[in-house]
Amino acid sequence: MLRAFDNESTVSNCINGKDNHALVATSRRASRRVPRSGLLAGTIAVVMSAGALTLSSPALAQTAPPGIAPPPAAAPPDIIAPAAEGYDPKSGQPGKDVVWVPTPDSLVERMLDMAQVTPQDYLIDLGSGDGRMVIAAAKRGLRAHGIEYNPDLVALAKRRAAAAGVADRATFEQADIFETDFSKAQVLTLFLLPELNERLRPQILDLEPGTRVVSNSFAMGDWEADRVDRLGDDCSRWCTALMWIVPAKVEGDWRLGEQPLRLTQTYQKVTGDLGGTPIEKGRVVGKELHFTAGGIDYVGNVVGNSLSGIASDGPVRNWTAIRD
Repeated sequence: MLRAFDNESTVSNCINGKDNHALVATSRRASRRVPRSGLLAGTIAVVMSAGALTLSSPALAQTAPPGIAPPPAAAPPDIIAPAAEGYDPKSGQPGKDVVWVPTPDSLVERMLDMAQVTPQDYLIDLGSGDGRMVIAAAKRGLRAHGIEYNPDLVALAKRRAAAAGVADRATFEQADIFETDFSKAQVLTLFLLPELNERLRPQILDLEPGTRVVSNSFAMGDWEADRVDRLGDDCSRWCTALMWIVPAKVEGDWRLGEQPLRLTQTYQKVTGDLGGTPIEKGRVVGKELHFTAGGIDYVGNVVGNSLSGIASDGPVRNWTAIRD
């Protein structure tokens, strides 16, 4: 059901601008957090190299999304220094709600590449585990913050950040991701089971439009990913990253000049009509609304209850719309 975004250039143009672990369930309610950090070779916000874990939950069966061509292999990541103390977490160890499984470094880097992160971004990793996603982001010049429930993993992540020389940009806190404010994130990374992603989805949809959300392997229910990437054929498990761009809320009755513009929105997809003419190809990418009506292509920037942009059917002209 997941498809790559039809117009990657549109996604890329609108992006200007975690979890280093995933949740893996051993039962319906006992899931586990898997770190998904590591360094990516490429560039919109969440894996693990091991095939060591034997996972029994059907939710963990990994199949590549159909039709997704494998991207070039990532460059080898830098080595993160081991903990200075004696704590040595084991893949599959139990946690509060989930067991911990580390994300492969190569997928961590691919996720950062998908988000097209820049040093101006602020990244938050939900369930940051041993800190690899946050540390990888900090090595790219970002400010990055990890939220992790296990205090031993938090302490380990802090030691690793210090050993990597990025403690000034890589911070961590011991907290429950479901009770913590992550609204300041410009890039959000996560490696959680689908039901946990869906539980977080209302908060994610309330983030600033344009926020990039990248998940290791697992979807967001019926919210279709804007882009899906998969590591090369040599990857056998935890090889897929999915990205969403938080859409502006455009649903409602607008007036474009003398014509009524009625929009209905389901996540980033938009339907409706302009003066009775059905709109086609309606989509919100961050703060930009794209649609076609009567053979004219419209692109507009959403600011609160105002839309402004250009329309073209040959000649280009400006347009504005106000929401009632």
